[in-house]
Amino acid sequence: MTQNTRILLALLILAVIVGIIVGGNALRRRAAAPLASVAQATLPPGSIPIYVDGNLVAGFAPADLDQLAQASFQDAEEGKTQEGWMLSDVLALHIDTGALSLGAAVVVSSSSREKQADLTWGEVSDSGNMVMFDLSTGRGTLKLVSLIERLDTRDEWVQDVDKIEITVE
Repeated sequence: MTQNTRILLALLILAVIVGIIVGGNALRRRAAAPLASVAQATLPPGSIPIYVDGNLVAGFAPADLDQLAQASFQDAEEGKTQEGWMLSDVLALHIDTGALSLGAAVVVSSSSREKQADLTWGEVSDSGNMVMFDLSTGRGTLKLVSLIERLDTRDEWVQDVDKIEITVE
């Protein structure tokens, strides 16, 4: 093999690697585009913002959830009924959940309680996990409850939810 052939082969391999990287990035951007279709939404006071890859795309207030079907379960700790709206349904109102992979990160947090729940879209979308918002009695705020082991007792719930962040994989 001549020196010129080796150089051409090296350049060809380098071009293929660069093409793969650029193509992969383009596919990721295209997949995230439907999620961020609302460019920096403006929210009324009291709304819970939804961020996708750091961009504010939507928000909702507890009153907006009346259009959704309610779900319920008995909590393991006290046997009380927790009734509210599935997080997956809430997100589906505002973003294209079909574009989310099962590994996409979903973080639900409360700044006043300094608490957050780190979930994946696979966990949120699995109806058996019962990842849902329940209206806090008397406060009018939402709490995140679930049957997932790390989120199934009152101490683990995220009360006074004020932010949802989604990171697309």
